[in-house]
Amino acid sequence: MMAALAFGLAYPGFLLLSLAMDRHHRDLLGEAPPWPRRLACRLGGAGLLGLSGLPCLAVWGWSIGPVAWCGVLTLAASGLVALLAFAPRAALILAMLLPAVGGIAWLGLP
Repeated sequence: MMAALAFGLAYPGFLLLSLAMDRHHRDLLGEAPPWPRRLACRLGGAGLLGLSGLPCLAVWGWSIGPVAWCGVLTLAASGLVALLAFAPRAALILAMLLPAVGGIAWLGLP
């Protein structure tokens, strides 16, 4: 279940990094990002990507955790690329839902 939390943090992290780019920000939110918002998206995205490694390290340790984290990052980035190409609004909605789903899976709630 920790992999769900890692994915739930990695996907919005990649989305924030993509929102720091003019094209994706314009496609999803209708305008080019001002400089402070661009910086906030970059910092937030990098922070979420870093945080997504912690659940992998907690479960698998330092021997397998970084490899699992790379796999989670690959899945999150691939899913985001596909959604940005074919359903950009769904990519935005999913980024808001996945952290909650990952948190619920981590807590073990039904």
